[in-house]
Amino acid sequence: MLGSGNVATHFALALKDKCDVVQIYSRTLANAQQLAEKVECEAVDDLKMVVKDADVYIIAVNDDAIASVIDNAPCNDALWLHTSGSTPIEVFEGKRAHYGVCWPVQSLSKSNIVKMDDVHLFIEGNNDKATQRLEKFAYAISHNVHQATSHDRLLLHIASVFACNFANHMFTLSSEVLDEAGLPFDVMLPLIKTAVEKLERLTPQESQTGPAARGDEKIIEKHLSTLKGDKRKIYEMLSKSIMKHNS
Repeated sequence: MLGSGNVATHFALALKDKCDVVQIYSRTLANAQQLAEKVECEAVDDLKMVVKDADVYIIAVNDDAIASVIDNAPCNDALWLHTSGSTPIEVFEGKRAHYGVCWPVQSLSKSNIVKMDDVHLFIEGNNDKATQRLEKFAYAISHNVHQATSHDRLLLHIASVFACNFANHMFTLSSEVLDEAGLPFDVMLPLIKTAVEKLERLTPQESQTGPAARGDEKIIEKHLSTLKGDKRKIYEMLSKSIMKHNS
């Protein structure tokens, strides 16, 4: 496992009882050791010390560090993977014989370990042999495995940013508005839960409610007159987008 962050932690823990995790690499030895202790394996902080006889090498680092890890890690005929949503498979081209991508569509954090069994994994291999080995590897982690090209994976990543990262920022702005009234964010949790649960039976557009969906311009203007700065701009932009989609 080349990396010790959020994705590396989830992959390593998911694989612990299904295969032999032999080593964790991180530029910071303490981080490598912390994860290595959990999966009972060796920790190293030098790519020259990475074992040369593993069957699979998983590069789970920041996107801008993937190429450097590939260039400096030992080269062999094993299966090499990265876990990025937006980095194309071609980052391995000419540097490894068998390689691919295994990207989880999930918000992963060390502080909130999630079960990987149901997480959707999108895979891509550079040849039939690599794809077959990659598929077997992915099914050891999750029941939901799909093949996707680098371009489709990029679109999936963009969709994930809208659905998760941007949505979470909306929660942050909501929390700040509530702070002005001295109210806790907890009051929003039942509303958010209901909104998400509706998506199990309705499309996002079918489940859209609120003043913009109704075309209630008086309420929208009243809200805008209360808001200032970025919140006002974001509220206005999103309201226009919702009205356009519902027209």
